[in-house]
Amino acid sequence: MPKYNNILVPVSFEADCNAAQALEIADAIRASGGRITVLHVLEQLPQYASDQLPADHMEIARSTVTGKLTPLARDLPDAEIVVVEGHSARVLLDYAEENAKDCIVLASHRPGMQDLFLGSTAARVVRQARCLVHVVR
Repeated sequence: MPKYNNILVPVSFEADCNAAQALEIADAIRASGGRITVLHVLEQLPQYASDQLPADHMEIARSTVTGKLTPLARDLPDAEIVVVEGHSARVLLDYAEENAKDCIVLASHRPGMQDLFLGSTAARVVRQARCLVHVVR
C-alpha cells in the first residue's frame, strides 16, 4: 500500500459523512513522519444574512468547529486543525494545491438525485484535484 507524506482530510459535519473513518484511513496511509491536516470549510453567508448576525459570528463558528474537530484528531500524532472560509470544493482544491498535499481523504454521503444535477463536493474534488483522492462512504 502506498504511503503519503502530506494528507488533507476535509471534515464536514453532515450526518451521513464518516469523518472518523476518513481520519483512520488517513492515519493508515500516512508515511512515517507524514502530516495530516484536518480541514473544515465554513461556508460564507450572503451579505444580507451575515448583516443580521453578531459581528463576531465567524469567530464563534470557528471556535465551535475547532472544538468539534479537536476530539476527532486527538489520536493522530502531529495532526493540524485548520478552519477556513469559502466555498467547500474550491477551497479544498486550492488548499490542497497551495500546501502541496499528495493525498486527500474525503468522507462523502451517498449521492442523491440533486447530485446528478449539481455535483457534490466530493465529486468536484475527485474530478479536479491534482493529487490522489480517496473517497470514504
